[in-house]
Amino acid sequence: MIKKDTNFPYSDRQAFDRLILLIATLIHNPGVGYSAPDSSESKEDEHHNAIKEVQTKLWETAKSHHISLPEGYPALPTIRKDLEYLRQRGILDKRMYRWGYYLGTGVMSLDELQLALNALSSQAKYQGDAQSRRIYETVTKRLKGIDLDNKGKFLYPIRQTLNRAVGHTDPEEMIRLGENQNNLFHKIEAVESAIMNGQAIEIHRTKDSYGTGRIGYLQVFPLQLIYYDIAWYIIYEYCDSNHLAIRRVNRFTDYCKVLSAKSRSISEQHKRLQDAHKLREHGWGLYLGGVEEQKQELAGNSIFETVKVRFFPPVTDFIMEGERRHTRHKIIKGSKDKETGQPTYVDYVIKLPERSFKEFSLWVFRHMNHAQIMAPSKLVQVHRDAAQKLLARYLENTENLATN
Repeated sequence: MIKKDTNFPYSDRQAFDRLILLIATLIHNPGVGYSAPDSSESKEDEHHNAIKEVQTKLWETAKSHHISLPEGYPALPTIRKDLEYLRQRGILDKRMYRWGYYLGTGVMSLDELQLALNALSSQAKYQGDAQSRRIYETVTKRLKGIDLDNKGKFLYPIRQTLNRAVGHTDPEEMIRLGENQNNLFHKIEAVESAIMNGQAIEIHRTKDSYGTGRIGYLQVFPLQLIYYDIAWYIIYEYCDSNHLAIRRVNRFTDYCKVLSAKSRSISEQHKRLQDAHKLREHGWGLYLGGVEEQKQELAGNSIFETVKVRFFPPVTDFIMEGERRHTRHKIIKGSKDKETGQPTYVDYVIKLPERSFKEFSLWVFRHMNHAQIMAPSKLVQVHRDAAQKLLARYLENTENLATN
């Protein structure tokens, strides 16, 4: 029979359970014990306050698991001793936890966490996501110890996404700058909750930049929040028509009412979200079409027209680089220039539903005189008319300057 080691500090059942309870507390309350720099507490009491908060959270953890502890147990010196034991065993690092206690990095390695923080930083800083900003600030405070150990390399932003939101998205920032927009970002948490719970909401739209006529109060099932190019958008389904749409978040007011009588399962939410993304992937841009267009397209009965655009140097290189611009496109090189050895033009060919022609045209217009639409005829006419109107405007301005 193995002799019991009486020198082991946790051979007693109560002491062992206390240690396990402390570990459970640190797992479920990452950052516990952090004293904010602007705290009114004196510096002499900061360490004591940190352990006191750990003690309070430990009692809450015990209560939630129906574990009865003696009054005032464990005492603060006992918890301090247990924390030191966790350091000795490598469960806690052998460093100061000035920004709160936590165990490891959860489901990620340090390298994985560093990459995830880069993405979170971009979303917080450039896409203006208030929730991401709060989480990033909290997590980076906790990780300051690791960053100091790595001489500032851990929190270095190796990767960033610089696409910046063109409108205000952070309610706290709006208030600080005196630029309150009273838009749906003020109720974004309610929208996210409705998405996860399959609840319909009533929201209010004041702007209709595309002439759809859908303004005023709308009853919808919100499906997802997405960031695209320069702004945040919401994907939703109209309750009355099952029409799927994608609209800019900041074009809605801060009115959001949950319609408790209208709800559905998360599986139905996910199915309709997949339908929305299927339509988006078939087309070009974010316009998903009208109700009947969507029904026909999702049923596989839509007619996709072949669109062909001829691009000329110097933009040909940029077109050829976009090998994954769309899942169904073809890039065909023209004849070679005898002097440069490069294609004299590149044809970009893709099949699109007619609902996407307007957004596709906007992409072509970016390349000005280096692009020529070859098919279909209706798009050729649109491009030609736009070029003629632009020329006429320049000629008019030239004449005005000559007479002034």
